[in-house]
Amino acid sequence: METFKKLKEFYWPYKKYFIYSIFFVLMVTGITVLYPVILQLTIDEVIDEGRYGLIPYLSIGFILIMMVKGVTNFSQQYLGDLFGVSSVYRLRDALYKKLQSLSFTYYDNARTGDLMSRLTMDVEGFKFFLAAGFKELIRVVILMLTSITVMFYYSVPLALVTMAVMPLLIIVVKQFDKEVHPAFRSIRKTLGKLNTRIQENVSGMNTVKSLSKEDFEIERFTVNNQDYKEVNIKTSNIWAKYFPFMEFIGNIAMIALLIYGGSLVINGDMRLGELVAFFSLVSYIIGPLMHLGFIVNQFSQAKAAGERLLEILEAPEDIEEKDDAIVRERIKGDVTFKNVTLKYTEDDDAALKDISFEAPPGKIIGLIGATGSGKTSITQLMTRFYEPQEGEVLIDGKPTEDYDLKFLRKHIGFVLQESFLFSTTIKENIAYGSPEASMDQIIAAAKRAQAHEFILELPNGYDTMLGERGMGLSGGQRQRIAIARALLIDPSILILDDATSAVDMETEFKIQKALKDVMQGRTTFIIAHRISSLKHADEIIVLEEGAIVERGTHDQLLNNGGPYQRIYDIQYQDKHAVMGSVQ
Repeated sequence: METFKKLKEFYWPYKKYFIYSIFFVLMVTGITVLYPVILQLTIDEVIDEGRYGLIPYLSIGFILIMMVKGVTNFSQQYLGDLFGVSSVYRLRDALYKKLQSLSFTYYDNARTGDLMSRLTMDVEGFKFFLAAGFKELIRVVILMLTSITVMFYYSVPLALVTMAVMPLLIIVVKQFDKEVHPAFRSIRKTLGKLNTRIQENVSGMNTVKSLSKEDFEIERFTVNNQDYKEVNIKTSNIWAKYFPFMEFIGNIAMIALLIYGGSLVINGDMRLGELVAFFSLVSYIIGPLMHLGFIVNQFSQAKAAGERLLEILEAPEDIEEKDDAIVRERIKGDVTFKNVTLKYTEDDDAALKDISFEAPPGKIIGLIGATGSGKTSITQLMTRFYEPQEGEVLIDGKPTEDYDLKFLRKHIGFVLQESFLFSTTIKENIAYGSPEASMDQIIAAAKRAQAHEFILELPNGYDTMLGERGMGLSGGQRQRIAIARALLIDPSILILDDATSAVDMETEFKIQKALKDVMQGRTTFIIAHRISSLKHADEIIVLEEGAIVERGTHDQLLNNGGPYQRIYDIQYQDKHAVMGSVQ
């Protein structure tokens, strides 16, 4: 029950629905136990004694009982569902908020398909037990206790004989729970892996088809699907092993009742109607006891689901905010790195090693180096996507951890190498970071990003709906919309992470020309592989394996004979060769 205790905050606020549903469950249970009593009276008083005048009263009483049971059944079902749905709404909301607060470190190790499985199937599994399982458990216990009480009222010896096998049935149910819970946890984990495989395949379908890897993907899916099948078969084996045994124990109780109860009736120590009522009451005990297996099944599934949900809710938040975090009207954009070292995990090599530099407000800083040299890591530290292990990152002379996170990130505009667009209109995509922006402001940002003209050529202009991840647009078009989105928030610090890599040379030239005006008055970091994108930078920082190996202007670095010049020579050697042949 530890899992349910930890998740108590999500369902306990709606306990009134649960309590009311339990009240009606008690009524239904009490009415159910009246059936054998009415049957006993019918046999002993009407049939055996010939008191036929009781028939109208028993009939009317039975009809009234059925009507009341119908109303109470509806009430307990509705209130139970209300309890489950309300609780899960609160839980799902908390899970989603938690996912928004987790750092990049968490998502570096998370799998999208598994997270989707947790937020859908695991949440629904937990809801089902809240809505029905808890209530059903109480119904079963109350029905059994009430039935046992009536049985002892009819005949203490017969009740004791019948109940003799119940401890054995309880032991079997307990052992069933012990085996079935790990099995259901395995089902949840393998289903998460299966969903991840499907999600990755659908998202990367272009890559799969372009490389003719359909058969390979089918084989990988088959492996995950086979694992899922095997854990389900294992769970089915557990069910198949225990439920016949439970039924066998229940039948032993019925046989004992028939033999001993029959002898009591023959000897005149018990009336026939009481024995018939006894059979109904015993079924109210054995049936629910066997049904406990189903309840245990629901409980095990809910517990396994709850444990997976708690893994999200209890995931550590690496990035913490101070109570007195700084919020200003605007930041100037003065960025300073002091002896910064970054490791993504303890076992990894340092992504950044003793990095120190200063970017005064309004300056353009270029970052260049091979893949994995630490360019993007530098920019991600400014927004506190990660925290350095050593040194500090300052903005306007204050450590980044002193700032309110939303405020800090609101003043830093990011255009990533792989631009992500949402499945909504172009207008809403551009205004995603500034939903209060006017249409004129949206158009102005699009013009700066050289996106206005192609947007107007689309069927519905700015109201054109985009497909998933911006499907329907070229890579360059998606990139320009992402640039417009970053410009619209009017950031003090602008980060262009290889932002023009997906556009042709002509479009890049147009964007660079437009960005020159945009960069005025704001600190800009340009990550690029093309030297043509960095020529106008006030300072260029060359990185190798997480360390700064060169820094200076384009002209200064070009005459150093270092890594920057080697990159320049590689990129421009064809151009020089062509010019030499022309001469």
